[in-house]
Amino acid sequence: MGADETARSARPEGIRCMLLRGGTSKGAFFLASDVPADPAERDDLMLRLLGSPDPRQIDGLGGGHPLTSKAAIVSVSEDRDADLDYLFLQVGVDRATVGAAQTCGNLLAAVGPFAVERGLLPAGGDGMTTARIRLRNTGGAATATFATPAGIPDYDGDVAIDGVPGTAGAIELRLGAGAGPVLPTGLAAQELAGRRVTLVDNGMPVVLVDAASLGVSGDEDPGALEADARLCAAVEEIRREAGPLFGLGDVREQTVPKVVLLSPPRHGGTISTRAFIPFRVHASIGVLMAASVAAGIRIPGAVGHDLARLPAGPEHDIEHPAGVLRTRVDVSRGDDGVWRASSRSTRTARKIFDGIVFPRPRR
Repeated sequence: MGADETARSARPEGIRCMLLRGGTSKGAFFLASDVPADPAERDDLMLRLLGSPDPRQIDGLGGGHPLTSKAAIVSVSEDRDADLDYLFLQVGVDRATVGAAQTCGNLLAAVGPFAVERGLLPAGGDGMTTARIRLRNTGGAATATFATPAGIPDYDGDVAIDGVPGTAGAIELRLGAGAGPVLPTGLAAQELAGRRVTLVDNGMPVVLVDAASLGVSGDEDPGALEADARLCAAVEEIRREAGPLFGLGDVREQTVPKVVLLSPPRHGGTISTRAFIPFRVHASIGVLMAASVAAGIRIPGAVGHDLARLPAGPEHDIEHPAGVLRTRVDVSRGDDGVWRASSRSTRTARKIFDGIVFPRPRR
């Protein structure tokens, strides 16, 4: 029996699933062999598993917010330069949408531990494990290093990240190798929908906008920004115009690019942010969004460059509604004039549940 047949036959009895927090997100993790290979079947299944569309996601695993309505599909990679393949799915909350155009740097933190738990990746012999991960959504690559004493992931530790209560074990993430251009249009700044913006991609397609140009201060509570219909309409107009410039085409039903409002730092950090993801405002900020923001503001002439308190070294403290995310970003301009970057960050993860999840019979 093939993988698809196995997945279909197992569906009435439930599907093996692990719920993990990765960074400041939470998602349902699956082995690729346990879900349909066909994207349409897979997406329909994810909507029924997470309980979408419904603002409360009362009939599924989702938590009623984009940060808790996520799924990850993991398998052994066929790429000789990678150990694992990671496909991220952003499941709509009150919309019947499943987005695969972006990856998620927060859930990425949990991919390695999940793979060790499921036997896809052997634990390292020295109590530490490094996983080379291919990001199926974007074609990018990442490495994750985490503790595996006694051959199993240790989720305990003393690392605290803003937006998550308590502490947990450190997971070191390294993304990119300076290969792709940071500025997809080659321009440090340009005008979209009547506003000066910068298009950046250092792992996540992001549009940087000065909050003041949209009539807000940039330190508002996420709920206040979401309630501002004028602001949301302006942000969405910018986002839709930016989509084709990133090579994404019509992005009305996509979750990328993200629009990030920038303002001067208030708490000793590098820059203050409010990130639209895209129809809600992030309660903190995603790992790859922060890496893209940090890369963008280091470029002279880019939006945010003059607002930021730029460090001498690679460590950037990106302020967000829940605190600060520290990301280590190296940016350089090659002899060809192209800006490139790589990033490193420390995240945490935790296994919450492991068992069988039962999809709603029909959508």
